[in-house]
Amino acid sequence: MSGLYPKAAEALTPAFVAVNQSYAEDHDLISEGDEIALIPPVSGGEPAPVEITREPIAVEAVTHKVLHPHHGAALTFIGTTREFTYGKRTTLLEYEAYEPMAIKTMRQICDEISGRWPGTLTAITHRLGTVPVGEISVVIAVSSPHRDAAYEASRYAIERLKQIVPIWKKEVWEDGSEWKGHQQGPWDPRGMPAASPHDSQHPANKGGITS
Repeated sequence: MSGLYPKAAEALTPAFVAVNQSYAEDHDLISEGDEIALIPPVSGGEPAPVEITREPIAVEAVTHKVLHPHHGAALTFIGTTREFTYGKRTTLLEYEAYEPMAIKTMRQICDEISGRWPGTLTAITHRLGTVPVGEISVVIAVSSPHRDAAYEASRYAIERLKQIVPIWKKEVWEDGSEWKGHQQGPWDPRGMPAASPHDSQHPANKGGITS
């Protein structure tokens, strides 16, 4: 075949062949009715805006997902394992998740932010497994044409993540351990999205006190 179609052969040489949705070797036989696919040796598509990983998180890689030439502001929130909480020394955190639903709800947060702050881009990466003191457990990057929306969206994203994403954290101390929730009162992921600082229901606009 390469002698009959030299130009095609040159283009196809680096490609992979799949037969019936499985990668095939050069010596595999093809039967009538088989499904054949030629796959170029490249990985295509944009990087996923949300991700769960068990490896250390690369902050720059998450931030890069939201950089846009039309945006004048980009913010990156980095959540790390804190050594002391209320005077108690933490040695590490352990995270578990209902992964399919965690990805789905993280995407939901990105959609909510896009709806509240049009044009804003959001990327979220959360780490599972063991996260020692000082290491990164979550990175949230947002970009927007203007900085006010970027600040608001960043705060919204982390609060909403704590509210609806099914990820659980175990604090491991020198003398024991305990599973912890978001520590913001009773957990109810069915609740309404957190109010924006510009919303009438936000405590800052109702005379309330926030910390």
